[in-house]
Amino acid sequence: MDLFHIVSEDRIKKAYQDGEFENLPGLGKPLQLEDLSGIPEELRMAYKLLKNAGYTQEEGQLRQEMMTIEDLMKKCDDSNEKESLQKKLNEKLLWFNQLMSKRGVKTNSAIFKNYEHKVQKKIRY
Repeated sequence: MDLFHIVSEDRIKKAYQDGEFENLPGLGKPLQLEDLSGIPEELRMAYKLLKNAGYTQEEGQLRQEMMTIEDLMKKCDDSNEKESLQKKLNEKLLWFNQLMSKRGVKTNSAIFKNYEHKVQKKIRY
């Protein structure tokens, strides 16, 4: 064992003796483990990192769909079609925000969307 391992073990033992682990949330409850059996073992750590950063497959797909809808809206001339696309975009954005809030990630997408529209208006005029 190296010095770092010995020091850390000593600190953990001291904290345990001082009772610092007694009031932890979830004490005595089983751990909520994710089922990662469908992900190859060598990719699990990368998957967890990406998921924690907000880049899961479902979220990536939603982002791609939102960008596609935005591109269609930019090229659309028909106001009825544009309104329909806007509704679809709002639904996707709402679903995306719900996914992110379930994980505890704060999204400012509405703020950035409004800012983007203001910048686009200033550039056009």
